[in-house]
Amino acid sequence: MALNATIFKAELQIADMDRYYYQTHQFTLAQHPSETDERMMVRLAAFALNASEHLTFSKGLCVDDEAELWQKSLSGDIELWIEFGEADEKWIKKACGRAKNVKLYVYGGRSVPIWWQKAQGPFSRYKNLEVWEFPKEQVQQLAGLVKRSMRLSCNISEGEMWLNDDDQSLALTPIRLY
Repeated sequence: MALNATIFKAELQIADMDRYYYQTHQFTLAQHPSETDERMMVRLAAFALNASEHLTFSKGLCVDDEAELWQKSLSGDIELWIEFGEADEKWIKKACGRAKNVKLYVYGGRSVPIWWQKAQGPFSRYKNLEVWEFPKEQVQQLAGLVKRSMRLSCNISEGEMWLNDDDQSLALTPIRLY
């Protein structure tokens, strides 16, 4: 018998001083049974960093043809394709061929430098690709914000992100690898 996704509700207030974007978003997040709290919260943090009125979550982990987060133009062209984890070149090639811009967010801690050493050469061919790393310690703290119903505020300034709920505040500083 297949396990069902766990449903989370989130309200995310974003004040992005770097991009002059100020908005509140309401989400229903489905956490796939194989997805960790860390990964789900990295998805939410990546949304905040790239937020726009057209950025949306796709159908999720089980769909091979779609980004996990993407922004499409009114004509249906993919303007931004966002993925998570240590992707292989085949997947990145597909994304870069379909989208104007692609961002990959990695967050695995000790395995990231090993993966990046192998991926850096092949990924350098893609001029529309950015690769970002969330430090492991910050991702672990981020997972501490998980609740079935979350109210978060996010402030972004000079590349640093602050996430707050009623009980705690934490800083996230994604590092650009490429």
